[in-house]
Amino acid sequence: MCRVDSPIDSPVLAIVGGGQLARMMEQAAVSLAVPVSLLAEAPDVSAAQVNPTSTVGDYRDLDTLRTVAAECAVVTFDHEHVPPEHLRTLDAEGHACRPGPHALLYAQDKREMRERLTALGVPCPRWAPVADAADLERFAAEGGGFPVVLKTTRGGYDGKGVWVVEGIDDAADAFAAGVPLLAEELVDFSRELSALVARSASGQVAAYPVVESRQENGICREVIAPAPGLAAELAAEAEMLAMKVAGELDVVGILAVELFETADGRILVNELAMRPHNTGHWTMDGAVTSQFENHLRAVLDLPLGSPRARAPYTVMVNILGGEVGRLYDGYAHVMARDPGIKVHLYGKAVKPGRKVGHVNVYGDDLDDLLERARHAAAWFEGRLDDEIEDEAQEAPRE
Repeated sequence: MCRVDSPIDSPVLAIVGGGQLARMMEQAAVSLAVPVSLLAEAPDVSAAQVNPTSTVGDYRDLDTLRTVAAECAVVTFDHEHVPPEHLRTLDAEGHACRPGPHALLYAQDKREMRERLTALGVPCPRWAPVADAADLERFAAEGGGFPVVLKTTRGGYDGKGVWVVEGIDDAADAFAAGVPLLAEELVDFSRELSALVARSASGQVAAYPVVESRQENGICREVIAPAPGLAAELAAEAEMLAMKVAGELDVVGILAVELFETADGRILVNELAMRPHNTGHWTMDGAVTSQFENHLRAVLDLPLGSPRARAPYTVMVNILGGEVGRLYDGYAHVMARDPGIKVHLYGKAVKPGRKVGHVNVYGDDLDDLLERARHAAAWFEGRLDDEIEDEAQEAPRE
């Protein structure tokens, strides 16, 4: 049974998953006075730290999901891994799951996603399912040879479950994993883009500016909003493509369409995410309405907020776990050096390479914003010398 209530009689929202995305959804829920029933993986995970009534349990257990969803108006998600058969059961029992199982399928299974997008005429890399080395050799030969990319059809994120294959021998580990795979062409791209849209249950859509995302070791390292130098017609094409996908797949909530901008000036869809997304974290400070608030508005079928940017540019840089044990110790230097920096930490244990927070800064000088955001993230990660503390004694930035 849902264990939270609201004195203004707000509908209760169930969130499945206790990571940082749920934590930031809860921040938006506080502003809207919407109570949250949270299903967390453990009592100390990111979102559970800010929700004293959270339920600890396994999202793969149907009875646990029923308990969390009881008397809640809407069920939404921190991740896309809930078994679709459970979502169909909840839906049949009268719980509004948003996005629904029919839509989430395309974020859960890359083969299903590629087949559906291809049928819709959405531009994608050349692809095919591959069951063995012979299939892979055939796929490579049809495209002019290796290298090609192998991906697990389910699971995989931040570079996991992805292999760049230079030849058949390089595919041994992928095939040994014993999971369904698909092959894709290795796209000759100039950069990666992301088109983020919110779509409500009534079909209202709001599109955020298309951003550039920069990767490091398969992990999103920084985001620039809007993507600098992106031709207006290509930006419009990306926004229209994201809105088309959201409508055709009946996505309710935030949809992130990750894109390649090719060397010859085209855009191709790389991945879909049906939840607030790392490439939208800049909106917390750089947009009139954050992706987290618009996700809640969308799933509760409230009118959407403006996705308009507050400044010519916003830069987001992820803070990755490094050698620093206590992230709080980074506040003094970062805040003194740059009062314009906005810091968002997730309350997660620090582990090498793990996303433990991000910083945002907005303004009109992109080079300056990049330097400031990178410096702040590097300081939290312990990648700068102690001598840099001297800079904190300088006049703070406006």
